[in-house]
Amino acid sequence: MTKAGGLVYIGMGSNLDHPVAQVKQARREVAALDGVREEEFSSLYRSFPMGPPDQPAYINAVMAVDTERPPHDLLTALQNIELAHGRLRTGERWGPRTLDLDLLLYGRCCMRSETLTLPHYGLPDRPFVLYPLAEIAPLDLLIPGRGTLGELLRRCPRDGLECLEVDDD
Repeated sequence: MTKAGGLVYIGMGSNLDHPVAQVKQARREVAALDGVREEEFSSLYRSFPMGPPDQPAYINAVMAVDTERPPHDLLTALQNIELAHGRLRTGERWGPRTLDLDLLLYGRCCMRSETLTLPHYGLPDRPFVLYPLAEIAPLDLLIPGRGTLGELLRRCPRDGLECLEVDDD
């Protein structure tokens, strides 16, 4: 069980090489990690890219897991899944990618290191994170240092975010 007082939420996104399939497969791979148990999974959402506009739309989701793995260990496992999906880290910020897995929240843990910031720095401003998160987490979920999920959601317009048909794959 997560020692930081709650579930771990993982943001998932893809806009290359069959994005829906990428996210669904990543879900299965995260759930299969040692010491990780899936608790919830949001619907899939289509969003406009944050970065360069000449890239395909993204498919996004949020997954809740219970885990005994420490944050940095879990991050390494997620990055290994990204690599297995052909993720290339070219240095281009917010560019197209086969798979992006972000640790959004790790219970009530707050940390900042060279490789990991919890809660995720972009969480409060990104509809493609907040709306799927609100689908699987209570609106009174406290985002440390930021307020409740419900408060953040009220201040974050959808900006073209589209919920796709729910698929229990």
